Amino acid sequence: MSQKPYGMICPITRACEILEPRWTIPILVGLWSGATKFNDLRREIGSISPALLSKRLKDLEAMGFVERVADPATGSVDYIRTEAAVALEPALNALAHWAQCHIEAEAALCTATVSSLMWGMRRSFDQSALPTRRVVLQFRFSDPGLAYDTYWALVQPGADAEICTSIPGFDIDLFVETNRTSLLGILLGRTTIARELASGQLYLSGDAVLARTMPRWLKRSEYADIEGIASLSSSGEASKPAVTRRLIVPTAAVAEPSLHLA
Repeated sequence: MSQKPYGMICPITRACEILEPRWTIPILVGLWSGATKFNDLRREIGSISPALLSKRLKDLEAMGFVERVADPATGSVDYIRTEAAVALEPALNALAHWAQCHIEAEAALCTATVSSLMWGMRRSFDQSALPTRRVVLQFRFSDPGLAYDTYWALVQPGADAEICTSIPGFDIDLFVETNRTSLLGILLGRTTIARELASGQLYLSGDAVLARTMPRWLKRSEYADIEGIASLSSSGEASKPAVTRRLIVPTAAVAEPSLHLA
């Protein structure tokens, strides 16, 4: 028989106290994703002010989760995870699996900001499945109250994808009209491109081959194939997973910040 935690002296309680302050886990996840610069971290997280991010990084440095590395020659500063932060990866992975299966799909997906979603899209294009030339994609979001509702993705062979909030000056190959719940749902495996097209939440126009092959070149999250994932229904409402259980509904989405992507 497995031993159960013993009340408030359980180490789980102390771990939660350390990780509980808001933004601790999002910052660690941003560092885990490869962001080391202050502005890149802010883009990864989405809705955090520069002052608050600076404070939280200092707090994490004091707690031994983050190391601040300054280059005296250039003045640039990088933030890297310590061994203590790296050791949290299994726990964060477990949280991701739990969230995919136990948090109601629509409510979980709408908490993301479009700006942070599009910043993350830099890693979502499989260049081996795209034409061996420059490809320009336009993403237009129908969500209300956005600082930017249109973004452009430039994908070129042998280079990192670029995300822009201003017209890049090239012909558009594919126009993607969507909303944050639909696009993020596709990336996280909560729904599919085919289902979103059929429901009218996603509309593609332009290059017919690019539209047809979108499931090949749009890379999904590593958490998209988790067994028992709670998915969106075709109407956009969260459907019940295969095993009957009560799904957790988080709080409403935060307001979209004004954030320019370089």
